Amino acid sequence: MTQPPHDEPVASSPEELREQVEQTRTELGETVQALAAKTDVKARARQKGAEVKERAAVKGGQLKEQAALKAGELKAKAADVAHRARGRLPAAVGDEGAPGARLVRDDRKALWAVAAGAAVVVVWVVCRRTEG
Repeated sequence: MTQPPHDEPVASSPEELREQVEQTRTELGETVQALAAKTDVKARARQKGAEVKERAAVKGGQLKEQAALKAGELKAKAADVAHRARGRLPAAVGDEGAPGARLVRDDRKALWAVAAGAAVVVVWVVCRRTEG
């Protein structure tokens, strides 16, 4: 007859032996499930894909916030520059009826287009820096 391993207690009754057998079965079942999960390549790939998707969503949200902040900063800076430029214009150009004032008003759309393009460039640079 074989001897039990040194680290396991010897059962003193049939009921105790049944409990030990049931515990061993439970542990063995859990071990088999863990091994099966490790060999399930499709499930692991799905899990990894979900993790990557979640990280990408978080990163995208962060970049969106950064872009919004930079756009706000650029908008404020452009407004400040426009305000300072208006203060430096000669009085004749600053008058509402003057042809120069009309030209400046008409070119506001172009100024905003340039500011928007600058914002896009800033977002692109921020994205490139965070990728590396």
